[in-house]
Amino acid sequence: MEVHAIGWIVLAAVVVVLITIDIVGHVRTPHAPTIREAARWTTFYVSLAIVFGLILWAIYGAQYAGEYFAGYITEYSLSVDNLFVFIIIIGAFRVPREFQQKVLLSGIIIALVLRLIFILVGAAVIANFSWVFYLFGAFLLYTAWSQARQGTDAPSEEDETYHENAVVRMIRRVMPVTEGFVGDKVLHRAHGKTFITPLLICIFALGTADLMFAVDSIPAVFGLTKEPYIVFAANAFALLGLRQLYFLIDGLLDKLVYLHYGLAAILGFIGVKLVIHALHENELPFINGGQNWDVIPEPTIIISLAWIVGVLALVVVTSLAKNKKDARLAAAERAIAGASAGTQTHTIPPVDTTHRPATDDNGAGPHATGSAETDPAGDDRTIARTAD
Repeated sequence: MEVHAIGWIVLAAVVVVLITIDIVGHVRTPHAPTIREAARWTTFYVSLAIVFGLILWAIYGAQYAGEYFAGYITEYSLSVDNLFVFIIIIGAFRVPREFQQKVLLSGIIIALVLRLIFILVGAAVIANFSWVFYLFGAFLLYTAWSQARQGTDAPSEEDETYHENAVVRMIRRVMPVTEGFVGDKVLHRAHGKTFITPLLICIFALGTADLMFAVDSIPAVFGLTKEPYIVFAANAFALLGLRQLYFLIDGLLDKLVYLHYGLAAILGFIGVKLVIHALHENELPFINGGQNWDVIPEPTIIISLAWIVGVLALVVVTSLAKNKKDARLAAAERAIAGASAGTQTHTIPPVDTTHRPATDDNGAGPHATGSAETDPAGDDRTIARTAD
């Protein structure tokens, strides 16, 4: 795939225009977007990504368009998982909801720049060292195993706690920080000194945290295509749609109970695909004598795309089914608990039929047998009937 410089310029221009639209239309006037607004803009970004893929199809053919769509869907699904960490970070900094759009967009811009550098370096390494695919494949298989374990382990308090990374800690040491937010400012001048606000620290926290996610997501896309242009396009469109997706599914991530298993299946598949590709281009002398080993065919992009879409569809269907089942069980348990509580409330206390001896008026002791009856008023008094 020969991408002319104009192709890179056009892609960069599209990204800049979209960022500008976000800044002017959404971020410049702080507000908390409604669900309808978030859904509308999420649809817009997804549609734009699809249009870009169709343009690739028209110019470069179905093969590269398929690689782009597979990479975009993979990157987008991994980004959904990353949103959970974004929610934790934003919650830890207690960013007001009306400022969260600015924080997210600024963090995404930092992430795009860092990912572009990562992609260009990765492409150069892959072009010169084919054995790197072994490392990428092994790493993705390990990541898939980790994702599967997250699906079986209940989230601990430690998992839901944000810990500042080295970059954020360094910023705190170098620059003075205001005690609280100063509107949506990232810098604040007071007492002859320039302070940074928690908003700026949160932005850097998001941007650097995303780089950690890129360590597994970018090799995953490289497992589907070797073209850096396609890898960056898939990353750019996935990240640009992430901001509105955050507000659309905030609070709904816990509904996708099988998401970790789905991501594990996708990453595991791509990891195996990378290892097979590495064997096809093998140059390591201790593997097959340094010769290519192509006994196992490499999955085509159609198979890869079908696997990714099929797994994600299965995740959604099974997660929704489990949520409905859990809701029915919870409703049944509440009904049983309510019925049990009602039965206990209306229980009639048992009648005391124990025979007690009666005494005379002087209290001299028993002189006749009597029976104790419960007062109809319901108190503890007894009525003694004396026998002749």
